[in-house]
Amino acid sequence: MQFSEINGETKLVGIMGWPVAHTLSPIMHNAAFRALEMNWRYVPLPVRPADLRDAMVGLRALGFRGANLTVPHKETTIPFLDGIGEAAGAIGAVNTVVVRDDGSLFGENTDAIGFRDDFGTLRVKLAGRKALVLGAGGAARAVVYVLLSQGAEVCILNRSPGRAEHLAAEMAAKLGGNACSGPLSQIAEMASWAEIVIQATQVGMWPASDASVWPDGVPFQPGQVLYDVVYRPEETRIMKQARAGGAMAFNGLGMLLRQGGAAFRLWTGRTPPLEVMEAAVRLGWQ
Repeated sequence: MQFSEINGETKLVGIMGWPVAHTLSPIMHNAAFRALEMNWRYVPLPVRPADLRDAMVGLRALGFRGANLTVPHKETTIPFLDGIGEAAGAIGAVNTVVVRDDGSLFGENTDAIGFRDDFGTLRVKLAGRKALVLGAGGAARAVVYVLLSQGAEVCILNRSPGRAEHLAAEMAAKLGGNACSGPLSQIAEMASWAEIVIQATQVGMWPASDASVWPDGVPFQPGQVLYDVVYRPEETRIMKQARAGGAMAFNGLGMLLRQGGAAFRLWTGRTPPLEVMEAAVRLGWQ
């Protein structure tokens, strides 16, 4: 059987978001299926927020084995699921849905796994460090969960400060530790406080690659670490800003690969070929 053949035995998974044109997840997962000679396909599924409930029902009705969720669905899909994992419950966001054999929909958060495991490869200590998180959406929730779980002191800044305040209070209550919040306009006064900066918004993502939440007049400092969850383009504008100030800067490719690998295991029970998946994403950058 050639990978190009799609037939009645083909198992389907995909990614729901609005929009989904930017995502390289189909390229990444389909490369993995091809490498393992699996009759599976991963497809982009543009789903308007108002249609999310119907889309969840549709996964089951159409015989899908599961799906990833991206903006803006990570937080709003939980009421439409039959159950969620412990991490997803604590984080309050789901990015991976599994359609079980009995048709029930189970949600988990593999973003936290992806961030934790990828940040671990950087060998940057989190316990006792001061981490500034930019954003308060689904990705930020997973990031804050990991940071507080590992003993970091966290401050969350968001365009809508009420969301940041709610997230900080919620996570601190669940996990303990210190978490403050404020509007993005406080970046300038918090910049020197931060030892680690996590950019957890969509700002700077292709095709709007020239955008940055970080003000041009606010310098990064040597010794700081910037981690941008955006993985396309390879170097975002905020990464350039960080490197210009002498800080270390990393994109979200490793987080993408590791969260995708965790989702791959949940759907298929197989070990994901991460090297193949990484090569596919890098080819997609070109």
